[in-house]
Amino acid sequence: MTGRGRYTDDVRPNGLLHASFVRSQYAHADILRIDSTQALSLPGVIKVFTANDLLTICKPWTTQFTQVPEHRSAPQSPLANGRALWQGQPVAIVIANSRAIAEDAAALIEIEWEPLPVVATGAAALAEGAPLIHAELGSNILFEKKLRGGNPGAVFSEADIVIRRSMRFPRLTGVPLESRALIADFDPTQGTLTLHASTQVPHQMRSVYAAQLGLDESRVRVIVPDVGGGFGIKLHTYDDEMAVAASSMLIGRPVKFVSDRFEAFVSDNHARAHAANAALALDQSGRFLAFSTDDVMEAGAFSAYPRSSVLEGMQAVNQVGAPYDALAFDAHLRIVFQNKPHTGSYRGVGQPIGCAVTELLVESAARAVHIDPAELRRRNYRSAARSGNITLSGVDLGGELSQEACLDKLLDLMNYSELRKEQGQARLQGRHWGIGFASFIEATATGPMFYGSSRVPISASDGCSVRLEPGGTVSCITSAQFQGQGLEVALAQIVGDALRLPFEAITIIHGDTAVTPMGGGSYASRGLTIAGEAAMLAAVALRQNILNAAGELLETSSADLELSEGQVTVAGTDRSVTLSEIAFAMHYCQHLMPADASTDPMVTRHHASRRPFLVANGIQASLVEVDPDTGFVRLLRHWVVDDCGRIVNPMLADEQIRGAVVQGIGAALFEECAYDENGQMLAATMADYLVPMAADMPDIEIGHVETPVGDTLLGTKGVGEAGIVGASACVANAINDALAPFGAEIFQLPVTPERILRALGRIA
Repeated sequence: MTGRGRYTDDVRPNGLLHASFVRSQYAHADILRIDSTQALSLPGVIKVFTANDLLTICKPWTTQFTQVPEHRSAPQSPLANGRALWQGQPVAIVIANSRAIAEDAAALIEIEWEPLPVVATGAAALAEGAPLIHAELGSNILFEKKLRGGNPGAVFSEADIVIRRSMRFPRLTGVPLESRALIADFDPTQGTLTLHASTQVPHQMRSVYAAQLGLDESRVRVIVPDVGGGFGIKLHTYDDEMAVAASSMLIGRPVKFVSDRFEAFVSDNHARAHAANAALALDQSGRFLAFSTDDVMEAGAFSAYPRSSVLEGMQAVNQVGAPYDALAFDAHLRIVFQNKPHTGSYRGVGQPIGCAVTELLVESAARAVHIDPAELRRRNYRSAARSGNITLSGVDLGGELSQEACLDKLLDLMNYSELRKEQGQARLQGRHWGIGFASFIEATATGPMFYGSSRVPISASDGCSVRLEPGGTVSCITSAQFQGQGLEVALAQIVGDALRLPFEAITIIHGDTAVTPMGGGSYASRGLTIAGEAAMLAAVALRQNILNAAGELLETSSADLELSEGQVTVAGTDRSVTLSEIAFAMHYCQHLMPADASTDPMVTRHHASRRPFLVANGIQASLVEVDPDTGFVRLLRHWVVDDCGRIVNPMLADEQIRGAVVQGIGAALFEECAYDENGQMLAATMADYLVPMAADMPDIEIGHVETPVGDTLLGTKGVGEAGIVGASACVANAINDALAPFGAEIFQLPVTPERILRALGRIA
């Protein structure tokens, strides 16, 4: 806000060159010829590289997990090698003295194409005789999984009521304010590659670039300046970014690439893209008996590297029915290739889909059995005492859910009984109000999960070094990566509290693999829970070292000392020494200290959760008004009650929830990466890919229940994705509640005015 931010595009190394890409105009086509003669003749153009040029220095990569042998993908190169597999795939890279010259030169490159049949949807990928995206794999199925708990066939056949719905969820993308950006700077004299990158995972990217470019990790340095949002988009390896790094190595000069917004829409990883046929069986009293889902998810042309396109689908089906008790569960997941960009991580990673499938079924069931939707949920919430901690899909929920407490707080927060009366009065006045709920479970603080394979350089831990500076202030050097979530504030709070120092005495250092401890970075609501725990462990250890050093100076046992307000005092006396005096001695008088590490001025600790993830939970409610004549939806109010364990900074927690709710509302009402049957992107500008605007948003009221995690110092769970997990389902349910008097329901997102009018029969 003060203009002092420094983003990747602000970095200007000496000798900087600029990159622009020629991208495929076809969703699927053979590349017969590339002629760059005219481009190379343009003044200011340094080089034009195609696939064969870069493959001399960059190895192709293939996404695979030893822990998930069913997963399959094909090798991917920095540039399309003989065949383009989606509209927007990079085919050639132009390196020039300026971005403008590079773009002009790219327009001069001539490519001869032979268009091929296009697989544009998940259904088309599975159709008999469909063209194969990767013929060597034998089918278009990237991953298939069946999950079963209990005896779902018998339960569904004997149930009093079965709610069956077909649901469609579109492709989305993250649309961060700062697009993807990379500066690759190879120094041939030192054999080192320095990358300034807008990324969420600097250590992961160091490992990936080193492996693909044939460098030792010690020769690769990733520096992350300020980051203008990530949302999962900046977790993955991108072919165009790898092409920039390879080009720098071939030329021996720094090369910059900043994706423009059009490029972002056709090259950033997408997410969601599910078609699910789902069902809920229940008895006449409203008791849930079984859930089922048959989910076909789009993967794009390759499985996203290195995190894959699998986790989105697995979390979607694992979350179906998770908040509730049931006798049986049945899921069939197929993730399929088609001629579109990859799908990968986006805030929530599959959980909003699992929540939406579940909660849309639950509210349809509530209307079918004429039970209030809040009461129906209360009757069916899962209980560890009844059902244990393991869901029928095999997910360990850890036994720390607080669903009934969250529901009670929500109903009180929204004054539910009065709100239902107001809804009835509004309907009498011709105003079609709807109230929708969504209970959600959020898998946070991702631990090992699919990671830990030698093929997947993703750390499940985070590290923190806490250093007492000679003047008595403290530096906190963290592997966590910040992209606007406020984590640096929370880490300073944690370290300051442990060392009894004011906030302004703590300096946070991050985003440089040459300086920070190894760690996973920031994703999956793990920043505070994993990196914060590492900071707490390091700060507690440094506090002991400070007391040990003070004991040497005061000639007393450290057990008799108290640290408070910048000094250490012998308990019960007025004998003390200031923290600055202790710091000076720890740095410059180590010869007076014990000959071990007990008085070192810097301590490093790592923390990794031993669970696959921690489980937060909560519930949301939304109040909307639908105009049946225009199909327009007006958002009136929105409520969230969340249990993320112990809250370190209430303001940051609330704003994380609000921001995520807004993204969830975007998925419910506005956002869709729309394509035609030829795989051509129809929403490649901000005029076509609609995102929520400030004036569209309702007041979002937040409440909390705190159930601390028992085996950590902080007791925290993640909160960064709670809002997006439940918001889409919540808003969609509110719309369906408003449409209930018309006998209409909608199970396709986004719920646009056109889809509302079609559901009402107002248009064909």
